[in-house]
Amino acid sequence: MSTVPGGTDVPRQRTWTRRLRRVVLLLGSLYLGVFLVLLALERWLIFHPTTYPADWIDPPPALHAEDVWLSLEDGARIHAWWCPAEGWRPSKGAILYAHGNAGNLSYRAEPVRMWQEHTGMGVLIFDYPGYGRSSGKPNEAGCYAAADAGYDWLLREQHIAPESVVLYGGSLGGAVMIELATRRPYRALVVVSAFTSIPDMAAQLYPWLPTRRFIRNRFESLDKIGRTQGRVFLAHGTADRFIPYSMGERLFAAAPEPKAFLPLVGHDHNDGAGPEFYAEVVRFLARTGATPARGEAQPAERR
Repeated sequence: MSTVPGGTDVPRQRTWTRRLRRVVLLLGSLYLGVFLVLLALERWLIFHPTTYPADWIDPPPALHAEDVWLSLEDGARIHAWWCPAEGWRPSKGAILYAHGNAGNLSYRAEPVRMWQEHTGMGVLIFDYPGYGRSSGKPNEAGCYAAADAGYDWLLREQHIAPESVVLYGGSLGGAVMIELATRRPYRALVVVSAFTSIPDMAAQLYPWLPTRRFIRNRFESLDKIGRTQGRVFLAHGTADRFIPYSMGERLFAAAPEPKAFLPLVGHDHNDGAGPEFYAEVVRFLARTGATPARGEAQPAERR
């Protein structure tokens, strides 16, 4: 076996170099494979629907829920519940409710009841394509289209003025309502536990992958919230382990006036907002001039 001056074993050095090259190629292939798998599973990672009747909770009688069907241009049929509060009439207005990325609308009976109790308004809560009893497959465009269909239904079927519609979105629903608020008039925009964008979330969850440029469902809320007309109420749990509290702060900083921010102290992502949240929203509506019609009863505040 030949050696170079100083006794270096040339064949052994070449073997080590080849092994190193193989390891680098293997790690590179593994890295690329994981990246491609995550891209292919993007929809599955963002949307977590449960369908009817696999996992469904019938509405309690106190909710006064009525089934509503909305049609989208792509042929999908969207299921919603219209839940008028006791003694409701169109002049009291309505909440358009966009829920988070998991489950379906039937999971949200209690927060719908809380909205009714604290505001006296009707609530239209809708599912996204592929959720609950709705047809189609979920994607960003489909979520926006479902929100538009719900908004139009309130104006057309319930004769509610646009300025009497409160847009509410939680988590993913916050992104849906922020987008709607850039295009439609509204009474107030209320957003809870929302992210700045899906690329920002991906960068947080997978900081070692270049996911930001390749994500298709983007939900760019931070870029859009500044294009809303104001009257924005944001809340975020200080102990949120899924969507960082700092994202809520960034959304608030970018939102136009008038606006308010409520820290939900000690709340994790899936914790209920609690009565104090609804009381603060009612105060915000009154403070910004978005109050019920003259002569109507004001909602009671509870702590």
